[in-house]
Amino acid sequence: MTLKDLFLAATEPTVKPSGGTVDGLVTGLAPDWGPFASVGGTARTVIQAIMAAVILILLGRALIGVIHLKVGNSQHDTVQVKQGQKELAGSLVAAFIVASVGTLFTIVYGMGI
Repeated sequence: MTLKDLFLAATEPTVKPSGGTVDGLVTGLAPDWGPFASVGGTARTVIQAIMAAVILILLGRALIGVIHLKVGNSQHDTVQVKQGQKELAGSLVAAFIVASVGTLFTIVYGMGI
């Protein structure tokens, strides 16, 4: 096995989208593998709704951070610019973490920890 084959095997997605529908795009928000496979249908729906709501709230907070940046730059207010930078960076990092929580749980579950 060559290095190219190992790279291709590692980068090939294990969860494939179903038929190009919107359902395939939100697979990261709708985990149904690993530890989530044994969760009931109602619990899975609640987990999906909570994850989607948190991501929407964080993206809204990032938008507020961008507004702080724009207003701070137009008024030459460095405090407001710093506040906007912190809100934007924190929100985007948190949104990434929430979006990848299903993958993180699956990795930990697969390791047997």
